[in-house]
Amino acid sequence: MQDEPELKLGLIGDNIASSRAPFLHRLAGEQTGLRVRYDRLVPKDMNVDFDTLFDTCAGHGFRGVNVTYPYKERAAGKVMIEDPLVQAIGAVNTVLFEPEGPKGHNTDYTGFIAAYRGERADANPGIACLIGTGGVGRALAFGLVALNALEIRLFDTDANKAHALAEDLRALRHAPTVTVYTDASSAAQGATGLLNGTPVGMVGHGGTPLPAAAIHGQEWAFDAVYTPVNTRFLGDSASAGLSVISGYELFFHQGVHAWAHFAGTALDETRLRESLAADASGQP
Repeated sequence: MQDEPELKLGLIGDNIASSRAPFLHRLAGEQTGLRVRYDRLVPKDMNVDFDTLFDTCAGHGFRGVNVTYPYKERAAGKVMIEDPLVQAIGAVNTVLFEPEGPKGHNTDYTGFIAAYRGERADANPGIACLIGTGGVGRALAFGLVALNALEIRLFDTDANKAHALAEDLRALRHAPTVTVYTDASSAAQGATGLLNGTPVGMVGHGGTPLPAAAIHGQEWAFDAVYTPVNTRFLGDSASAGLSVISGYELFFHQGVHAWAHFAGTALDETRLRESLAADASGQP
């Protein structure tokens, strides 16, 4: 049938009603001449658990799915991962359903590097304070290593997660100094950059991961949250004179990189940005 999608995709996650991923991928399809269907898949709303939902995607005709909070690490245990770096990250946000089984990729990692370089070019991240060491936090941490950060300071309310990530980072060949902190404000003191890798600040998770009083003297800040784009954390950072990198930049670049996996085609990124901006409210 003419109306049947040529590429069926989806996003698995919680609290994703405001996600613009469906719109981005439908625009990518229009740009490349493909009819795209991109579904929001929320396990609790579908009365299933993540594993059950994931295991049925291939049978329901999905070419691939993106995976977001809080399932990226769980997804990594259900897929084949060919890239050793993605294996080390231990989280996937992009899955392709192949005849031989699902394969996992991490475009949060490549997307963060692109977002950072787009705003700060070749500037070294310096001493980076990363709050949140779950799925996206792990990608950010490995990205900081690739960007040659001098030091990485980790904080998570789950100390075991932070220590596990620290061990994985220290095992890398060119690992910087990695330290786990018991308090976010202490980790931020004297840092060059601040990164939020938690859902705190997004729609449905109000607040900020770091008190405004702890934001002073740093150079830059990044927030993985992009709904809303202007989070309280980035607002406090801008008010303190820091240059800020919006989570929207990560959203955009990881989406472009995911599309390359899904469709195998390149995109006109300038045109895609313009199309997204033309409907800033997003479309369902």
